[in-house]
Amino acid sequence: MSQSQVRKFDLNIEKILEGWELRHAIREVLANALDEQALTSSAEIRINKDSKGVWHVRDYGRGLRYEHLTQNENKEKLRYESKVVGKFGVGLKDALATLHRRGTSVVIRSKHGDIELEMTSKHGFSDVATLHAVISPPGDPKQIGTDVAFNGISDGDMAAAKKFFLKFSGDKILDSTQYGQILRRTQGGKARVYVKGLLVAEEEDFAFSYNITSLTAAMNKALNRERTNVGRTAYADRVKAMLLASDSDEVAETLTNDLTRMEQGTNRDEVKWVDVAVHACQILNAKRKVVFVTADQRTQASDAIDHAISDGYKVVTVPENIQERLHGARDILGNPVRDLEVFQTEFAASFEFAFVDRQRLSPAERRIFDSQAELAKLVGGLPREVKEIRISETMRPDFASNCDAAGLWEPQKRRIIIKRSQLRSLEGFAGTLLHEITHARSGCEDVTREFENELTVTLGRASAKAISHLK
Repeated sequence: MSQSQVRKFDLNIEKILEGWELRHAIREVLANALDEQALTSSAEIRINKDSKGVWHVRDYGRGLRYEHLTQNENKEKLRYESKVVGKFGVGLKDALATLHRRGTSVVIRSKHGDIELEMTSKHGFSDVATLHAVISPPGDPKQIGTDVAFNGISDGDMAAAKKFFLKFSGDKILDSTQYGQILRRTQGGKARVYVKGLLVAEEEDFAFSYNITSLTAAMNKALNRERTNVGRTAYADRVKAMLLASDSDEVAETLTNDLTRMEQGTNRDEVKWVDVAVHACQILNAKRKVVFVTADQRTQASDAIDHAISDGYKVVTVPENIQERLHGARDILGNPVRDLEVFQTEFAASFEFAFVDRQRLSPAERRIFDSQAELAKLVGGLPREVKEIRISETMRPDFASNCDAAGLWEPQKRRIIIKRSQLRSLEGFAGTLLHEITHARSGCEDVTREFENELTVTLGRASAKAISHLK
């Protein structure tokens, strides 16, 4: 090859990225190869070490030209930015400068020419030496794609470079959204934040790793030459958007499990976003039998919670501010989110009474049951709202008192139901019957002033002495 066939191209690198190591330089070469594969839909890139210990990165695209070593924006990559990692020529130039500075020789081969690096004088300034790309005619004019050979890097350098890429990480995708993918965090390692498959940050306190594919303006600005140490403020909105768009069981369960650890301070950071925490509960409610309670409710409503657990529900403890947002909310299928109040309502609606007909009562029980008309007369008779009085072996639990109710007024069915155990004594039956008559007459719930006033009047009419005359 004659010297006239060799040309030298000044890379014009003025600022060296001192913090870059070999892995960062190899990363840029890998990114270029992956971009070319994506843009041309060509074969998978190949990474291998030859018999001489030289590492190669090979793509099967159109072949690199020396013009690609300029620092201009790559218009093709800007046009198809959803497909690629890099948009500028800066990365490859920085990579070559870093490799040269750290003593690694590089040879780039394509059908357009072979390229090596050399420090030589700038054109017209013999006293100023800069890094040049030395361009020779192609060794193989029919070569498909580009081969970059690194002489002087270790297996560890190559492994470290590959760790920058989701493609080589083995991370499992848990859910895909319009903003990117939510990934299972590698056990024992930090959570990783990728942008279009390239690592830009690591997070100690995230529950998941993320691959952001739809960038905000802030993210585009934050992806500087270094492509690392991108601050959380740049990508937090996209991470939040991914979580809010997710309907993955595993994602929701992980987040709600983190909610239960907030009081201990051992939760991950995503659930500190209230919108994310609420959304996770909405997903879980749609896909699992769950009841959301607060820490106070766990102690104050233990009977209701025990019933929920025995019925196969998973009880999830959430902070007060999350519980407030869940009250009255609906899940992703449009069903009410099951807090303790919703559970109690559902439980009451599903409860089945074990009614006992009069003829199945014992003689003693029948005598007490048959006193209902006389007892009612003591308070002016049965209200017209009451059409029947039934006896049941079972009774809905009264979650407010943490015990089974003795009686119940059902206004929809216009009936009073009394638990069979109240027939053990006339006083017990009378007290329960008069209590429920008061409900029917007043239309008021327990523990209201109106009910208490009405009950006082009722019991005043039916004194203990009057009841005793019925025995």
